[in-house]
Amino acid sequence: MSKTVNYQDLGSADYKKAWEYQEKLFNDLLENKNRQGTQAEESDSYAGYLLFCEHPHVYTLGKSGAENNLLIDPAFLRKIGADYYRIDRGGDITYHGPGQIVGYPIFDLELFGIGVRQYIYNIEQAIIQTLSAYGIGAVRMASASGVWIDPETPSSARKICAIGVRASRHVTMHGFAFNVNTDLSYFSHINPCGFTDKGVTSMEKELGAAININEVKEKLKKNMASVFGMNLIENQT
Repeated sequence: MSKTVNYQDLGSADYKKAWEYQEKLFNDLLENKNRQGTQAEESDSYAGYLLFCEHPHVYTLGKSGAENNLLIDPAFLRKIGADYYRIDRGGDITYHGPGQIVGYPIFDLELFGIGVRQYIYNIEQAIIQTLSAYGIGAVRMASASGVWIDPETPSSARKICAIGVRASRHVTMHGFAFNVNTDLSYFSHINPCGFTDKGVTSMEKELGAAININEVKEKLKKNMASVFGMNLIENQT
């Protein structure tokens, strides 16, 4: 079966508009499954879409998250120029903002021959490989999704990439938030991913200098393509 994926860089994108666009592509894939069935032969359709973007300051809370993990009120949200949405992905609360690569893989996992657990593992692997190219040693944490640095040391455990997904009939949406040059002060207004005892970090913080985010995107794209065994076709929106 085809593993051709349409890649699009949305640039700086309003969160709600990006969410609505994801929903459209997600529904397109589901409709395609309805037309062709899961045992379809090769066709002209894509196996999925991979969207990269940066968002203006925004907090999002997953469907099983706790409202009290947002530590500020609406007035303070306005003061710091941030939006807030309760959304339909898994996971708890996280922050998106400039200097962060937000990735939305909208994949038909049946065409990749994998389940959700392997899908998340693959995303983590692509992030880990990208960080390794910059000399940053990152790993998984056994008890939580995402990519971490020093997860086994309570005093210094810190997350560099958060993952939260939704899947229906093996089609995914939402995805990951990878801190490159992110303003980490915005995380002080939440319990990131519901944790009160673990920190967050970025490539900039780990390396002591801002990183070319477009260069990181290129490395990450190649690693995603390699890990998932897919052919990326780049389209402009």
